[in-house]
Amino acid sequence: MITSILFSLLLVAGFGLFTVNVLKIRSNILLGRDIDRTDNKSERWKTMILVALGQKKMFTRPIPALLHFALYSAFVITQIELIEIIVDGISGSHRFFHDSLGGFYTFLISFIEVLSVLALIATVAFLARRNLLKLPRLNMKELAGWPKKDANLILIMEIVLVTCIFTMNGADEQARIVETGQGYGFAVSSFVGPLFFGGYTDLHTLHIFEQIGWWGHILMVFAFLNYLPYSKHLHILLAFPNTWYSNLEKKGKFTNMESVTKEVKLMMDPSADPYAAQPEGETEHVPFGVKDVTDLTWKNLLDAYSCTECGRCTSSCPANITGKLLSPRNIMMKTRDRLVEVGEGKRKNGKDYQDGKSLLGDYITEEEIWACTSCNACVQECPVNIDPLSIIVDLRRYLVMEDSKMPTELTGMLTNIENNGAPWQFSQADRLNWASEE
Repeated sequence: MITSILFSLLLVAGFGLFTVNVLKIRSNILLGRDIDRTDNKSERWKTMILVALGQKKMFTRPIPALLHFALYSAFVITQIELIEIIVDGISGSHRFFHDSLGGFYTFLISFIEVLSVLALIATVAFLARRNLLKLPRLNMKELAGWPKKDANLILIMEIVLVTCIFTMNGADEQARIVETGQGYGFAVSSFVGPLFFGGYTDLHTLHIFEQIGWWGHILMVFAFLNYLPYSKHLHILLAFPNTWYSNLEKKGKFTNMESVTKEVKLMMDPSADPYAAQPEGETEHVPFGVKDVTDLTWKNLLDAYSCTECGRCTSSCPANITGKLLSPRNIMMKTRDRLVEVGEGKRKNGKDYQDGKSLLGDYITEEEIWACTSCNACVQECPVNIDPLSIIVDLRRYLVMEDSKMPTELTGMLTNIENNGAPWQFSQADRLNWASEE
């Protein structure tokens, strides 16, 4: 009874704390401007199933894709066993579903064990890729410090979790053999049990080992659950909504700014009152472009939280490849860092709190955003359909339309477009002069 009460309290505390952190993340995302991404629902469901569930875009690089798929499948399927652990923890039972499911139960646990072995292999491989092989995209300067520790910590937690699973099942298998002369027959623990626990014939000792594995497993699950909101691995959950709300337009299509469209319509209508659409007494200027995270859309902010920090975007970015400062991955990481800072500030000091900092300038530099070629390679490569380009373009828009700042190379071109309707330094009337030359 004491064990069941202790487990129930842990269950409530674990899920309660996770819920609190999820609500904080939700409130941060909702700081962004509204945008409608509910059209074409059938296409959105298809995109989510293929990209988030089916890992479609991962397979442009087959080896890490297969490793990731093994880890991902194990994570999803092993949650079935977690249901039984929760039932056992609350009720004080042992393998609650074993008798009712019979042979299917043996198959299911065996399947989970096989996936757990594959996940263990993938985890060791990912640790080796980061720390021994030192793949360039996994060891760039933006990953120094906490991001690298975060990636390694979650992989180590996975190893501990799998170890606890096989300690639990292996000791239980051996206890069953000692008690009845025949084990459960699970695919992996039927070998692991006799191998590691075969020297023990005392049921009490085996039960202690089984409980160490059982409690270790559930404690790691709760630790992992409440670590997610602080980790890049939150993409495990957010990949699904993020792909559902993907931009379904063609990648070369830019969005019109609502504030600019409104100004142009007012300019085209001499009788229009520019303040007619605003509440009485309110004449606040709506900025053109983006200076801080609150100027971004909620989808941009969801993108930032969904970033896996895998670096596929940066490794495909032509600007980064040629040595420019721009890293699309770093754009998303900085956006998330700034969003967390703004969200915490508003929760502590009120919704109108301003800390005097901004995304543009304090987090992302002008050099970074002007290095972008707008090629959409980062958008194409992202495994969860994140769009760093939309953030970069809106930051540029702010610089040009609010601060009148741009690289000198662009100044002449924009002046020509304004005066001549084209980027060339001659009038429209002279454009065909070349045809008369012999």
